[in-house]
Amino acid sequence: MKLRTQVTGRGRRVVVAAAAVSIAALALSGCGAGGGGGGETAGGDLTIVVEGGGKAELQPIADLYQEETGTAVTLVELPYAGLYDRISSELQAGDPSFDIAALDAIWLPAFAPGLAPLDDLFTDDVQSDLFGGLVSESQVDGTFVGMPVWTNSEILFYRTDLFEDATNMADFEAEYGYPLAPPTTWEQYRDIAEFFTRDTDGDGEIDLYGTDVKGAVETEWLATVSQAGEESMVVDTDSGEVTIDNAAHKEALDYYISLLPYAPSGAAQLDWAGAQNLFYQGNLAMMRFWGHAYRQTPEDSPVKDQIGVAPMIGGPGGVAGVPGAWYLSVPSSGDNQDAAQDFIAFAYEHNDLAADTSLGLVARKSAFESKDGEAGYENYPALVETLESPQSLPRPATPQWQEIVDSVLIPMIQKAVEPGADTAQLLSDAKSQIESIVE
Repeated sequence: MKLRTQVTGRGRRVVVAAAAVSIAALALSGCGAGGGGGGETAGGDLTIVVEGGGKAELQPIADLYQEETGTAVTLVELPYAGLYDRISSELQAGDPSFDIAALDAIWLPAFAPGLAPLDDLFTDDVQSDLFGGLVSESQVDGTFVGMPVWTNSEILFYRTDLFEDATNMADFEAEYGYPLAPPTTWEQYRDIAEFFTRDTDGDGEIDLYGTDVKGAVETEWLATVSQAGEESMVVDTDSGEVTIDNAAHKEALDYYISLLPYAPSGAAQLDWAGAQNLFYQGNLAMMRFWGHAYRQTPEDSPVKDQIGVAPMIGGPGGVAGVPGAWYLSVPSSGDNQDAAQDFIAFAYEHNDLAADTSLGLVARKSAFESKDGEAGYENYPALVETLESPQSLPRPATPQWQEIVDSVLIPMIQKAVEPGADTAQLLSDAKSQIESIVE
């Protein structure tokens, strides 16, 4: 997620952003910059490679940097797959055509051997203005190799027209014994999902569901694992132990599939784009989704101006999301390392400029707080509360993470959402598969 992406294989992600109820993808076919090492950029100018969906977040920072320093900054926009492959091949060759790369968090462990240390940039003041999960994720083997430039998390989206309806409020409290409000716990979320799953037009068919269940993505279940109280999701980064078959992972998977009766059919194939489409069409009362989507409701959506946001729900371990951060990194074989680090420090200092872009994603706590009370940024407090939760933990820092996701986690979740799934056996099988990947 990430600039809210659906994983469909390493390097095959679809950046999700709605321009209409049908959901338009933002993944753009970027043009590569010309060859040659970073040192060939004229006059110390800088080249930054970035995913198509994230260029907008960096553009105002790059423009201001050029205005204040006279250093031209070229943002080379590439699709997710192309960005990964280009960075990988050029770092291995030791002759990068870029001075800075915007990296998905899950790439940092794999690319770390070819990245320059950024330890000098991570002062105490800098670290105190970043969420704890981002500070830990920025490091590989104790060395800072990326500065977060924007972050995201799933939060709770809900229909205010349904939640604030007087009849719904009275009926819910009469049935469940407590007031109808945005849920904060697993139990409340399931109760409300059950309550709103109904036939609204009297034709005998359910046309409103309480929630969705996404089988074709892994991040939402990972958030549920953290909500269960697990601190080493899937793989313990320090010990290398595969933990996916322990009690917390099973509790999370059992809860995840317990929502199936209150979700549309076809969960095994439901991804981010599909869930977003269902919500914008008015078929869901609630969804757990990446926070940036709050400002992207299509104008023709029947729920336009009827969407509320709240922090992600919590389980036995409390509130938890999965940070979806991107980082600016410098190739250790680049020739403009000093200038590159200067730009990264500048980007951190002016991180708040990204708040006014299309996705509105920032990384610093103070950048989020700069929009307190401003219309259109009601999603920020929900994001901050979720990201500040101690259980909002980064994904395991293992170079094989994408392979684990594609070949183990998503297939396991897709099997789990089918009728009669044996979750204990699925998790046991997943452990064996993952052990064969990381050994």
